[in-house]
Amino acid sequence: MFDCLAGVLAVLSLVGPMAGVEAAVTPTFNKDVAPILFKHCASCHRPGEIAPFSLLEYKDASKRASFLAKVTGENRMPPWSPEPGFGHFKDERRLTESEKSILQAWAKAGAPEGDPGQLPPKPAFESGWVLGKPDLVVELPKEFTVPASGPDVYQCFVIPLPVTRDEAVVAVDFQPGNAKVVHHAILYLESDGQGRAKADPVTRSFPSFGGPGIRPTGNIGAWAPGIRPIQLPEGTGRYLKKGSDLVLQIHYHPSGKEEKDKSRVGIYFSKTPIRNYVGAVGIRTRQWALRIPPGESQFTLVDQSEPLPVAAKAIGILPHMHYLGKEMKVDAKLPDGSEIPLIWIKDWDFNWQGIYGYSEPVDLPKGTVIRMRAVFDNSTANPRNPSSPPIRVTWGEQTQDEMCICGVQVVTDNKKDLKQVMDMLHGDLGMILGGGGMPEDDETRSLGMARNKKIERLILWEYDADKDGMISKEELELVPKSNRERVTLMARVMGKLK
Repeated sequence: MFDCLAGVLAVLSLVGPMAGVEAAVTPTFNKDVAPILFKHCASCHRPGEIAPFSLLEYKDASKRASFLAKVTGENRMPPWSPEPGFGHFKDERRLTESEKSILQAWAKAGAPEGDPGQLPPKPAFESGWVLGKPDLVVELPKEFTVPASGPDVYQCFVIPLPVTRDEAVVAVDFQPGNAKVVHHAILYLESDGQGRAKADPVTRSFPSFGGPGIRPTGNIGAWAPGIRPIQLPEGTGRYLKKGSDLVLQIHYHPSGKEEKDKSRVGIYFSKTPIRNYVGAVGIRTRQWALRIPPGESQFTLVDQSEPLPVAAKAIGILPHMHYLGKEMKVDAKLPDGSEIPLIWIKDWDFNWQGIYGYSEPVDLPKGTVIRMRAVFDNSTANPRNPSSPPIRVTWGEQTQDEMCICGVQVVTDNKKDLKQVMDMLHGDLGMILGGGGMPEDDETRSLGMARNKKIERLILWEYDADKDGMISKEELELVPKSNRERVTLMARVMGKLK
C-alpha cells in the first residue's frame, strides 16, 4: 500500500500543483497592467493632456511602478473622491481591489514587460463632438493666457448665448482648448447682467476662486478629464432662459511654461416637449456658524434641508467646501425612518470636486430630509491649508475663506411640484448648484412665493438666533461686516429689526 502511495505522490510531483490550486503568476505590463492603465488613467495620462506624464508606453509606466502601486493603493489615483457604497455614480474612476493588487504585484516583481503580443491596442479618444453636432457652439471670447507657474487660476468667462427663445438643455459637451492646463470647468447661467458688469471689458472675464463671484440663475453642467457628456432622458431638460449668458468658470493648472487656451462648449437642446425640468435641493450651514479657530483639526458642522414638500428623484449631487474641507457626508432620511446614502467624501480635495451624477435616479418620497455633515481641518497637519500659520477662518469666497454647501439635483413629476421644491428655504442655492429652474406660466406663477417673503424667511433663518421672529442688535453682530449694513437695512424695511 505504501509503495502505491509513494508512486502516486511521485506522479503528482511531476505534474505540478493539485487540481484547484493555481501557482502564483507574475503580472506583466503587456498582459495585466496596460489594460488597467488604458481604462482608468489614459484619459489624463497621455501626451497633450493635463497629467504630468504619459502612461501609454511601458518605458513611462515601468519607471513609476512603485509610485503607481502606492498612489492607487492609497486611493489617491485615479482621482475619485466618493467612498464606495455611498451612492452609485456614472463615470466612476475607481480601481477594484484586484486591479490594485495587480499593480502592487507588478511593482514588487520589478515591473516586467511581458510578451509584446499580449499588449492590447492603445485606447482611441474622440476628438469631435461625442453626441454629434451641437445645436449651439460657443467659445471663450478671446485666447486666455495661463502663466507658466504660480498658484492655480480660477477664471470666469462671460459668453452671451444667442438664443431667441427659451430652450431646454439636454446635454453639454465641453472641449478644452488646451488640455495641458484645463483642470475642470463649471457652466453657470446668468440672466441679470451681473457677469457682464463684473467682467474686464477686454478679456470679458474675471477671476473668481470657489464660487463664480456672482449670483447665477442656473447651471447646465460641469466637466473634468474623463467625464463623457451624457444626454438627459427624453422629456427632461435644464431651463435656459432667453437672453442668458454662459458664465464659464475654468480651473487652470500651470504646466511649467506659458500656455494659451480657447475652450469651447457644445450645447444640445430638446427636440421634444419637456415634461420635467431639473431643479435642486440646496443645503448649507448658517454663515455665522462657520468660524474655524486656528489649530482646530476636527471642526464639525451639521445641517439639513426642510422636508421635501413633494416626491422627487435625485439625479446628481454637488458638495462644496474649500481647502480646509476634510470630509463631507450627505444622506437622505425618509419619512419611515430609513436612510439612503447619497455621498461620502472622506478625503476632500478642493481641486477634484465635481458634480456627481447617479447611475440610476434615487427615489425621495415626500417628507424626506437631506442631511449634511462636514468636517474641516484648520491645523498645520492639513497640507492644503492656505495659511501658515493657520488663521481664524470664516465664510467667504476667497482662498482663505470657507464654505459648506451642497446641492442635490432633482426632477419631479410635474412643474407644479418642481415649483414647490424651488420655493424651499435654499431654493435659490439649489438653482445655482443644480439647474436653471423652469419657465413661469400662469399656473406656476400663482404658486410661487413672493421674492420679499423668501428673503425675509432666509434672513430670519440665518440670524434670528433666539427664534423670536426679529433681528436684534446682538444678532446683527453675527452678520459678516461686509454684509452687515445690507442685512440691517433689509431687516428694517421688513419690519423685523428690534
